[in-house]
Parts: sequence; C-alpha cells; structure tokens
Amino acid sequence: MSDPQPPLTYAAAGVDYSAIDPAKVLAQRAAAGTAAQLERWGHRELAASRGESAFVWDEGPRYRAMVMEGLGTKSLVADAVRPLSGRSHYDALAQDTVAMIVNDIIVVGAAPQVVTAYWAIGDSTWFADRERAADLVTGWAGACEAAGATWGGGETPALSGIIQPGTIDLAGACVGVIEPKERLVLGDRLAVGDAIVLVESSGIHANGLSLARRVAAGLPAGYATDIGDGTALGEALLRPTHLYPRLVAALFDAGLDLRYLVNITGHGWRKLMRAPRDLSYRLHTLPPVPPVLSFLARAGGLSPQEAYGNLNMGAGFAVFLPPEQAARAVAVAAALGLAAWDAGVVEAGPPGVAIEPLGLHYAGDSLGVRG
Repeated sequence: MSDPQPPLTYAAAGVDYSAIDPAKVLAQRAAAGTAAQLERWGHRELAASRGESAFVWDEGPRYRAMVMEGLGTKSLVADAVRPLSGRSHYDALAQDTVAMIVNDIIVVGAAPQVVTAYWAIGDSTWFADRERAADLVTGWAGACEAAGATWGGGETPALSGIIQPGTIDLAGACVGVIEPKERLVLGDRLAVGDAIVLVESSGIHANGLSLARRVAAGLPAGYATDIGDGTALGEALLRPTHLYPRLVAALFDAGLDLRYLVNITGHGWRKLMRAPRDLSYRLHTLPPVPPVLSFLARAGGLSPQEAYGNLNMGAGFAVFLPPEQAARAVAVAAALGLAAWDAGVVEAGPPGVAIEPLGLHYAGDSLGVRG
C-alpha cells in the first residue's frame, strides 16, 4: 500500500455534525409545537421520544412509532465499483437502506410493520438499466421480508437539476407498533450497573461513506485496492448492513428487560450516551474491528478518537439491560448468527462515553442530537 494520506476527519470529508445537529435540534423544537394535532384522533405524543431515532405516539391499546431515513452516498460507491465487479450491487444497497430505516424504529421497542420507499433520480433514464432496477426491487422486497415488514409502496420522483443525472437518492419510512405497551424503550429505566451489550456490525454499514470515498480517491488503485485480506476495498464497502429487528424481537421474547437500545450509525460510539440521562458509559471490551474499517482508519490517518467518534468500528447495535441478563442476550444474538459482547457498564457521573482499552473519552456535549 502507498504511504498514508494526510490525516482525514469526517468533517473534512463533508460531514460536520457540529453544523448539522443545531438544525436538527431547531426542527425538533418546532415539531414539538405541532403535537396537539394528534388529539384530533384521541391520541397523544410521547414527548420523551423526540430526539430518539423514532417518534412514538399513544393510540390507547398500543403505541405506534414512525421513522424516516436515507442511505446517504453509498450508491456512489456501487456505481464506481460496477465496472470492476460486473455487478450493480443495488440489491445490497436496498438492504442497506431498509436497514437504516428499520434499525432506527426498533430502538424504541417497535416492531416494523410497513416500509415505504423514496427513490429520487436525477433523470428518468436511471430505470432504463433493467438489471440495476431489478436488483433494487428484489433487494428491497427481500430486506422487508427479512425485517418482518410489509413493503407498502413509495415514490420515484425525477429531480433534474437537484440530483445529478445517472444517480439516485435512496430513502424511505417505516411505521411500527409497540405491543404490548410494556415493550416501550426510551431510556427512562436505565440504571447504574446496567450492562452494555454490543452486537457486531457487518462492516461500514451505511455511515462514513463520504469519508471512505475520499480515502479511495487518494489510492492509486482506488476501489480495487486490497484491504489486506484479499478483498477489494469497493467490495468490502458494499457488504450490506445487518438487519436487527429479529434480534430485538428475540430479546423481548426471551423475557429480557431491555432498558435502552442504540443503532450505532452517525456519531459512532458517541451514540451510546443518547439517552437523556445524567449517566456515564464505560466500555471495557472491544469487538474486533472489521478489516474494511481498520483499513480506512489506517489509509485515512484517522485517530482512534476520530474513528470511534464517527464510525461503528465493529459494533452496529447496542443493548442496555440488567447485568445478570447480559450473558443471555449474547446467547440470543448467537442463536441468530450475530456475535455480541458484554462490553460495558452504565455508571454514575456526568454524561460521557469512556472506551477504556483505548484511553478515549467523549464528553456529553460532543453529542448534540437533542433539543
């Protein structure tokens, strides 16, 4: 491999959460002002869900949840890799997109019911590539099936002048149900001493691709670069995201007391302190870092602080529960083919995440996703 490039940061690659998050908080506050509209149907919002990955409202006998999410720039990687691999990879991108959606709705304890698709294109010729279009459709349906959700339709706008010709923006939404209502998870029952179980990721998932594209652009062989295990960088980046709904359902069915759930995407391991609680989170065990993420950190010159603060680094999902139930949670995950680790503990103290083996610490004010 060539000499490492000058050190990168996620902000330098075009994603600066310090600029994005204030707008999100502003939107949360404005959205909260519309909550009374639910009263027209005899429903009410759960205000504590604002700032979570999914919005929750009370329908009486059950809670309902909803989320909207998007893939980001991973489709640009697939488009660049296709001439090298001969495959469109849009079946995998479909799973990535559905995963970004359903992995967010399950964090509040919801089971995904209906998923809708939003496929915005730069021009109508995108769908003229029948192989690529078929891969997208087949992959989307398969991912919905795997998540236990119905695909309820969607929208395919052609946005010339907004989206570049030959490209697509993949996104969608999901409605889910929390039933029985005791399955609601909002972090209010988090307690000192609770265990943090980390569940494996499949690789980069769909977060950090702007950074990965910047790294690839600086490599002589680009996406064809061997990441060190015989896999080309492009192929490794396109490994589809794990779907976690079956895991959460199995944890509930096993009678485990789920105190909090986190989908580890943007903001990396800083997301572990997303609950609005004055608690600290100490990690004593690290999952193996997928080769593709190790390669990106090395080739991009990312510091551990930068890498763990923005990428999943091998942990795609986190489960918080009483310490005596951690081993059972690990076993439930293993039965579904997912590696998991009893990796940390909730402690008293100011909000923050400490990754003990690496000597890293993220203060509470480094995660600004709540109003």
